[in-house]
Amino acid sequence: MRLKTLLVLTVAAQVAAAAVPEDAGWPREVKVGPTTVTYYEPQVDSWKNFKDLQFRMALDIRGADGKQVIGIGEIHALTDVDVDQRTVVIHDMRVVNTSFPSVDPQTAKRMDEKFRQFIANHKAVTMSLDRLVAAANKPAPVHEVAVKNDPPKIFVSYQPSLLLQTDGKPQLAPAGKSDLKFVLNANWPVFLDPKANRYYLFNGAQWMSASALEGPWQESAAPPPGLHQVLNDPHWAGLKKAVASPEKSKTVPAVYYSSGPAEIIVFSGKPTYSAIPGTELVYANNTDADLFVYSRTNAYYYLAAGRWFRAASLDGPWTYATPDLPPDFARIPLDSPASRVLASVPGTDEAKDAVLMAQIPTTATIDPVKAAKGVKVAYDGQPQFAPIEHTSLQYATNTASRVIKVDNEYYLVADGVWFRSNTPTGPWTTAPSVPSVIYTIPPSSPVYNVTYVTQTTAPNGTVQASYTAGYLGTFVTGAAVGAILANGTGYYYPPSYYYPPSGYPVYRPYSATYGVGSVYNPYTGAYGVSRGVYGPAGGYGVGTATYNPYTGTYARTASAYGPYGSGSAGAAYNPYTGAYARGGTATGPYGSASYAAGRNPSTGNAAATRQGSNMYGQWGSSAVQRGGTTTTTQHASSATGTVASAQSSTGARAVGGSGARGTGGAAMTASGDLYAGRDGNVYRRSNGSWQKYSNGGWSNTSVQPGSQARASGASGTGGTTGTSGTRTTAQSSAVPQHLNQEWQARERGTMQTERYAQTQHTGWQGGGARYGGGYGGGFAHGGHRR
Repeated sequence: MRLKTLLVLTVAAQVAAAAVPEDAGWPREVKVGPTTVTYYEPQVDSWKNFKDLQFRMALDIRGADGKQVIGIGEIHALTDVDVDQRTVVIHDMRVVNTSFPSVDPQTAKRMDEKFRQFIANHKAVTMSLDRLVAAANKPAPVHEVAVKNDPPKIFVSYQPSLLLQTDGKPQLAPAGKSDLKFVLNANWPVFLDPKANRYYLFNGAQWMSASALEGPWQESAAPPPGLHQVLNDPHWAGLKKAVASPEKSKTVPAVYYSSGPAEIIVFSGKPTYSAIPGTELVYANNTDADLFVYSRTNAYYYLAAGRWFRAASLDGPWTYATPDLPPDFARIPLDSPASRVLASVPGTDEAKDAVLMAQIPTTATIDPVKAAKGVKVAYDGQPQFAPIEHTSLQYATNTASRVIKVDNEYYLVADGVWFRSNTPTGPWTTAPSVPSVIYTIPPSSPVYNVTYVTQTTAPNGTVQASYTAGYLGTFVTGAAVGAILANGTGYYYPPSYYYPPSGYPVYRPYSATYGVGSVYNPYTGAYGVSRGVYGPAGGYGVGTATYNPYTGTYARTASAYGPYGSGSAGAAYNPYTGAYARGGTATGPYGSASYAAGRNPSTGNAAATRQGSNMYGQWGSSAVQRGGTTTTTQHASSATGTVASAQSSTGARAVGGSGARGTGGAAMTASGDLYAGRDGNVYRRSNGSWQKYSNGGWSNTSVQPGSQARASGASGTGGTTGTSGTRTTAQSSAVPQHLNQEWQARERGTMQTERYAQTQHTGWQGGGARYGGGYGGGFAHGGHRR
């Protein structure tokens, strides 16, 4: 991505415009004068508060004479995480120790000095967030949620189908000046002809009709009578356009109706299954649903919204099954198409990675005065509040905004930032901090997600606002059996309605758990894919879906139309925040990975960004609008003058490219992929076996669990020698067991980094729709909001 404008940044030297780098791969090679330093992927010892990083890295240093010296550098550093871009800037690096076990002390001292010079000159590196998460320790989750796991109604179909849902009991409203009525709280455009007592549904390709919402539905030869009066109303311009240019499909889908939480499994014909090597599991290969059969018991397992459900047959009944999944689920090979569910299997490394990722905050440093300009809250009539159970708090019920009443003050979350006011309508100022009582809001409340937004004021007067995945509806749960991510709390939050004296009624839904095609994609970070499309004011959605079996990626396209406005193809809406976006195809824990532009109608704020980041965000290349003022921000190169580097919102700079001090980039060496052992020795893996570097060469060695002892050096603390910080280490014929774990983490991180990069390069396109006209995988999950 080419930067078009450069923000003036306070750095030590002139900053050059550059592309925001992706992870260039490992190892990386940089020239420092006549010396070439090759450094290998960091091996993480600790990552505290997602900021303080301790790691080791293997080194290969070659002088002008070409002689090779292999060793280890132990580093302490700070990190700045760009969740949307899936990168980490590792900066303020400080060398703690070095180890060059196969050279004499004088040579080791010279190598230590060269490495310290390299760190002093280059200051920082950029690393894939997936790699760092895979390598990091996985502490117990700090914010586990007791979500509700009652099974939804699960339909099963063997033909192209769509799921028609109403948000509770159907609510009818007049359709403009016509005699028709429309179903205000349906996820598809549904009209009722009162004279004939017949319903009409537009599915994007044709009209269908039925005498009841439950069906049976059939193709209609004509649209509902009087539709032209509806389409002439400017409020229905989106529907008018869709009807004039329907999708090309002769397939008439089956319609399944529910007024409560529901999911649908759509097969392309009769179910067919593929075996999973090394397990007694088979998975359904002709549906985009995650459906398995455990051969030992012939039980069916279905994954929806991050929760597993089990039944003796596809007809049900279904029961919650996540706590006692058969062990074979954790044995699904990574090269299996079914491996995408591993992130939802308790105890797997993929689940641990996903949980850690969900706890990494997205943070923005903002000017409190500028941030509050233009912040408004729109109510349906006079502000109305309801109590939040088990607390002394109240929340606003007749607005899309999250407004919390605390005693006689009002707090608002907008775009991931807290504001406060003495009245429910403002004026609003940026909150310097947040009352602790707000964080006692339970998950049974529809505003529970605000508890994942925190805020503090820095000594210089700026405000730091942060949010984690829970703000956008992804929650950590199930720590007793192994933490996983769940989409939605599982609670049902009834919508609010407002009937003004004139005009159309207002329908305000809350977030939903089921019926939204939820699936966690560890390569994109997307959770809750295909939430459907409907505006905060109540538009309708039509969707299609595609799935790329090579990347594990879903792509959803949709068009929204209704009496309150229309959306374009690929629109997305997140009812947790009240924000919607044009051009996005999927929502995730941190926003959409493919937003083209976004707007929150309750605040009037807008953003256009490649990553779909926080609307105050300082990540990637973004145009942010606050109260009519637009600012362009982006990552920039560092003071070293490199052309493939990044700068975080805190000013941390990452090096990777070419500049005044030399060149740099990914490089492979004859030594292969090296590992820094905690025992001070360097290892490599060759043909499935470990080798240790000693006496200038490589020798085979064996694995000895627990062999992690480090010998002391001749003098100094922790085995250091002299003032250089180098350390000598006793030789050992055993490989420390931790290297096997670090090798597995490196393999996993590499795979997920590559697959994430592939989804970005392909723009979320996953090939053609899987079933005729895109209905099977698309209408089965498109346009839902229940």
